[in-house]
Amino acid sequence: MRKNSNKGFTLIELMIVMVIVGILAAIAYPSYQEYVRRARRAEAQSLLNDGAARQERYRAQNGKYAAPGEESKLKLAGSDYYDFSIVSASGGQSYTLKAKRKGPQTNDPRCGDFELDHAGIKKMSAGTPGSVDDCWR
Repeated sequence: MRKNSNKGFTLIELMIVMVIVGILAAIAYPSYQEYVRRARRAEAQSLLNDGAARQERYRAQNGKYAAPGEESKLKLAGSDYYDFSIVSASGGQSYTLKAKRKGPQTNDPRCGDFELDHAGIKKMSAGTPGSVDDCWR
């Protein structure tokens, strides 16, 4: 007599595993996306702070802040997810730096574009559902 010794998984067992993996992915993926968005926001904030330091250095050397259109003088670092620019300046005595979303970051549902002025005041673009405290962490 021969025993039937089939080894392996049944179709039902494979389907159960697929359902479990699908449920876990449905739970984990949104959390992962939010983590990636937060990391990109942190990069933008860091680069804005670097731009502010470069503005202060520029002012120490030239007696005034760089104006809109003079971003190349500051050698602002770039990003794949934000464009950085000087959006306003008042006679070289003040400035506002802006990090405008681009690429996949434009789909960020909570935090919009970031702004940082000469006094260190942090702002968000108009119509942003997230608060400054929530988005500027």
